[in-house]
Amino acid sequence: MIQIGKFNTLTIARDTKIGLYLTDGEKDILLPNKYVPEHFEIGEEIEVFVYLDQEERPVATTLEPYIYCYEFALLRVNYINQFGAFMDMGLEKDLFVPFKEQARPMEQGKRYLIYMYLDEKTNRLVGSSKTNQFLDNKEITVEKGEEVDLIVSHITDAGINVIINEKHKGLLYKNEVFEDLRTGDRIIGYIKNIRPDGKIDVSRQPFGLERIDASGQVILDELKASRGFLRLNDNSHPEDIKTVLKMSKKTFKKAIGTLYKQKRIEIKEDGIYLIQE
Repeated sequence: MIQIGKFNTLTIARDTKIGLYLTDGEKDILLPNKYVPEHFEIGEEIEVFVYLDQEERPVATTLEPYIYCYEFALLRVNYINQFGAFMDMGLEKDLFVPFKEQARPMEQGKRYLIYMYLDEKTNRLVGSSKTNQFLDNKEITVEKGEEVDLIVSHITDAGINVIINEKHKGLLYKNEVFEDLRTGDRIIGYIKNIRPDGKIDVSRQPFGLERIDASGQVILDELKASRGFLRLNDNSHPEDIKTVLKMSKKTFKKAIGTLYKQKRIEIKEDGIYLIQE
């Protein structure tokens, strides 16, 4: 079955004046001439993205869009009319976001985090900035300590709201983040805690010994880039550590303690020195 809003591997069925007709064995779909590869053979398989043209007919393209069906992406508003907003999705046709699917009124030229889905009633691709309705924290599919993919959703006083594996809502606490994050950023995180009410806390760093190892590697990399010396030690100001290494002083002290025990560094009054292997 041909999936709209996704990449499909289809077979070249026939060549015509307007392009190639591709098939999945049941239905045929047009790949317009402008996207036809220079060399091809009838019966050969080709990977294409399928979406709906201006007449809402399925059509294929070799272009890669900014968003796939049932996924999230940060998109820019191309224009707005009396029906809603039209987002640039990297294809000839824009993605329609009706007013009822806007978390707040959209403005032309601005970017918003969008979820794209196939509307069952109209069989059309639609976007929504009301992202929470597409996330479920009732059936948790992640475990504490697990590495996960995160998308920054929005930032509040409580912390940085994130989308976990495109399935769940999560929260990064601001005092545990030492980098500038913006809506739409895709980052790696780790499940810190899963509460009884289904809320999930996440961290940018793994925990326990792994956390120290990860932070230690950051310090080793910075030492190598700085000719084996960093003007940082136990007495350094937390802001200085954050500026140089993007980590808290607590994490820094644990990491250099481990590196010292492993005889990877020397700790002196003026800073830390890399012990050459």
